This record gives sequence, structure tokens and C-alpha cells, in this order.
Amino acid sequence: MSDLAEPVAEAAAEAARVRRGSASCTPPAELERLAADPVVLVRAALALNPAAPPAANRALARDPDERVRALLARKLAALAPALSAEEQGRLQRQTYDTLSLLVEDTAEQVRAAIAEAVKSMPDAPRKLILRLARDTAVAVSEPVLRLSPILTEADLMALLENPPTPGAACAIARRPAMTEAVADVIAAGTDHAAIRALLANPSAQLREAALDGLIARAAEHTEWHEPLVRRPILPPRSARALAGIVATQLLDELAHRGDLDAALTQELRARLGARIDAEGGLGAPQSAAATEAALAEAHRVARAGRLTEATVLGALRQGEMRLAGALLALAAAMPITAVDRAVALRNAKALVALAWKAGFSMTLAARVQADLARLGPAESLVAATRGGFPLTIEEMRWQLEMLRGRAA
Repeated sequence: MSDLAEPVAEAAAEAARVRRGSASCTPPAELERLAADPVVLVRAALALNPAAPPAANRALARDPDERVRALLARKLAALAPALSAEEQGRLQRQTYDTLSLLVEDTAEQVRAAIAEAVKSMPDAPRKLILRLARDTAVAVSEPVLRLSPILTEADLMALLENPPTPGAACAIARRPAMTEAVADVIAAGTDHAAIRALLANPSAQLREAALDGLIARAAEHTEWHEPLVRRPILPPRSARALAGIVATQLLDELAHRGDLDAALTQELRARLGARIDAEGGLGAPQSAAATEAALAEAHRVARAGRLTEATVLGALRQGEMRLAGALLALAAAMPITAVDRAVALRNAKALVALAWKAGFSMTLAARVQADLARLGPAESLVAATRGGFPLTIEEMRWQLEMLRGRAA
């Protein structure tokens, strides 16, 4: 019994010290002693305790276990802005030095914990934010560069001139309410990923001259086309320039924007029609009789409880493309004209979205792309990890809304 009693007693003693280390009522002197406890769980409990005295925090800032230091860093960073103006003086004397020590910690996890805690704080210490923004670890600098309201326009310009990491410009390009001056610097640069992030940022303020410059360069950067077409504000000159370089499915989006004037919209739709005709008559209208027959058969299949992925795949294998399109439309609760539109534009994203909406798999989506739209391997979307859909739910919903609007 004595051999068992000793480990049980040790475990009970450790549990008691964990409770004492986390309790706000534990005397400061005892908390200071617990900072040197040999058990890491005790020190971790103390690191989370807001009542830990400055001496205990200072000791934990040098703890050999970086997990303890990370917990302490998160606690101190979260507490700092909540202190009153009167307490700020004591913060500078008692806590800020410890936080400054942690922000220089060699462990990335510790510095990243501080960055996550202060990234959106409007009243975080400016010196701390600037140090984190210049950190050479992406996990530390990226959240601050992307979100911190403390960083001024001048700060951001300096960080773009001397970026701490290769991804710094991308992080800055995603900032909310990006100013024109900062956007100009990114737009004039050679970081193509950052420019795409800037174009995809709906709150970024882009001068018309900067936008025109990017469109002029976009012929060599197809990854910019989609965010350019989807910019919240697109001047008529920019829309016309884009119409000459984007793929057919993006020209379709451009031609159906709701913010362009009627004359320009008519011009763009005429160009779209000419483009589709020039591409070999893709999506030529089916006869009304063929469409009605296919829809009638699709409804009979549905009433019989056979509106399944296997049925659609069977129709594709047998070359019954009109029936396959009707089955897909019915399963997705979309008009057949929406399927026709996706096929006509050879829009892989829209076809994948239709398969998803119908409750089918990427196996079916792949066959629809190949058999209905005649897309080759280089043009098709493939399954993500473990056979999942390669698009986000938001992207697929957006594609369906686009198709709905066109089919109306």
C-alpha cells in the first residue's frame, strides 16, 4: 500500500499547487514561489492567472518551456489595453518590460501569441505593434500587418519599402480600408500575388490611373482577371479594356454587371455573343421540343425516385447530353437555361457549383466538365484533398447566383 500511496500523494500535491497557482486569492509571495515549481502544469496555471505579481511574471518570461511563455505572453498582451489611464503608469513599470522581453523571445510561438492578442487592438502599445510588424516570422508579422489599426500610412509605406518577409506586401494588400497612397505602391510593384490580393480586396481604394495601369499589365497575368472583373467600382474605360483580354466566362460576368450604363452593357453583351459564336457555336440554343422532352423525362425519373448521380452518369455515358443537362438542372433546382449558360461559357467553376448544389460528387462534376462542356484536363477543375470540392462554399454560391441572374 505504501508504494501506491506515495504517487497518489504526489499527484494530489501537484493538483493542489495547480489550484493555488490559478487562484486570484493566493498570496503574492506564494505565487512567486510557484513560478519556479518543477511541474509545468503548475507554472502554466500561474501564467494564466491575472493576479500573478510582476516578479512571478518576470520569472515565467524566462521559463524553459515555451508553452508557458506563450500563455504568459497572451495574458499580458490581452490585459494591457484594458488597464485604466491611471494604471498605465504601473503597466509601464511592472508589466511592459516583461511583455517587451517576451516579444523578443526566440520561440516563434511566444511572439505569435502576442501578435494574435493585439492584432486588432486600437489602443495597443505602438512600439510593441511596430516590433511585431517587423518580425521576420510570417506567423508573427502577418496578423499585425493585415489588421492592426495602430499602423499608419507612413508605417505601411516604410514596411513595403523594406518588407520583413516575402509575404508582407500580400498581408498589407488585404488590410481593410486600404488608402490610395498605399494601394499605389503595391500596384506599382512587382509582387504579383500582392497585386492580386489588392484587386481582390473590395475595400481597397484604387485610383483610376492605378487601375488602368494594372489592366494594361493584366494581359500577362491571367490571375488578375477575375478580381479585376469583380472590382466594386469599374469605370467604363476599364470595363472596355478588360473585355478585350478576359476569358469568355469573365466577359459574361462583365457584361452582366449591374453598375454599367445601358449602352456599355449592350456593347459588352454584343461582344460576348460574337465571342461565343467565334468559339464554334458553343451553347447554341437547343430546340424547344428537345428541351421539353428532356425536362419531361427528367421529371419522370425524379417521380420514380431515380434522380441520382448514377442516373446522370448513365445519361452521359450513353451520350444523352440533353437529358443529362435536364437531370442536373432538376437536381440542382436550377432552370435548364442556367446549365446551358455554364456549358456555353465552358465555365468549369459554374459546372462544379451545379454538381455541388445537386448534392452530387466531384466525380460527377468532372464528367460534366468533360462531357457536357468538352473541357480538357488543363481547363477543368479537379477534386481537392480526399475528393472534396476545389471551391469554397461562398464561391460556389456566387457562381450559382450568377447563373440564376443570367437564366432569368
